[in-house]
Amino acid sequence: MKNNCNSSSPRKTEKQDEYHVVHKLPSGDSPYVRAKYVQLVEKDNEAAIVLFWKAINARDRVDSALKDMAVVMKQQDRAEEAIEAIKSFRDLCSKQAQESLDNVLIDLYKKCGKLGEQIELLRQKLRMIYQGEAFNGKATKTARSHGRKFQVTIKKETSRILGNLAWAYMQQTNYAAAEAVYHKAQQIDPDANKACNLCLCFLKQQRYVEAKFVLEEVLQGKLPGSDDPKSRNRAEELLKKLEPHKSVSSASPPLHPSLEDAFVAELDWLINQWTPVRSKRLPIFEEIISYRNQLAC
Repeated sequence: MKNNCNSSSPRKTEKQDEYHVVHKLPSGDSPYVRAKYVQLVEKDNEAAIVLFWKAINARDRVDSALKDMAVVMKQQDRAEEAIEAIKSFRDLCSKQAQESLDNVLIDLYKKCGKLGEQIELLRQKLRMIYQGEAFNGKATKTARSHGRKFQVTIKKETSRILGNLAWAYMQQTNYAAAEAVYHKAQQIDPDANKACNLCLCFLKQQRYVEAKFVLEEVLQGKLPGSDDPKSRNRAEELLKKLEPHKSVSSASPPLHPSLEDAFVAELDWLINQWTPVRSKRLPIFEEIISYRNQLAC
């Protein structure tokens, strides 16, 4: 009898381990594990939120519990609550978790239409990159999308954040600021998607010649991602919008700098602090120095 019990135990453990792997569940029976079970297996988001709160109060994997709860709250159209939860409890999380929490906050601000907060946080993330504080001092970080892991460089992350910042300015109808930031993003790591956004930015300012020039780079396949069907379709749609303005002269660019030009100058000032000889920052920052003159607006 004793032998039977002992022989069945390993099989039971293996079955449990397999179950956790299939459903991508953490092992154990803690409040956080129960919350993940309810979220991923039972598909009961409201019950999962309650259990995530219990995990946070029990100080059980707080980094993951707070982030996962905020994501689930967003899915339940409780974004405002998620924002307050992160602001109230992020002090309980590790230093390594702060960057991920900022990314969740940016998505939440976007969902709530809080453009001012979104812009400020994106600018803060840029300052961290320029000061060598992002990625925990490493040149790359591991990111995850749709269950797949991949490496992200600081150069690509900088361009991505600039693209998001420019789009937020577009939503504010601050097209001058959006244009300046899109130019910076494209000079660091150009792609067809941001080019289409820059084209739209020019269209909004009735600067049709510049819009067509940017668009032609996509249609002629000169930019990375130009062969992507989604980007190409969008470029063709933008070209149709340009057709009625073939014979119309473009508006002149703004003669006076907008308030956001002060921020652009701040970015340039930060870049100017990186010197090849004495800088202790990562090699990528020295590489960006080569863009210094190009990045000036």
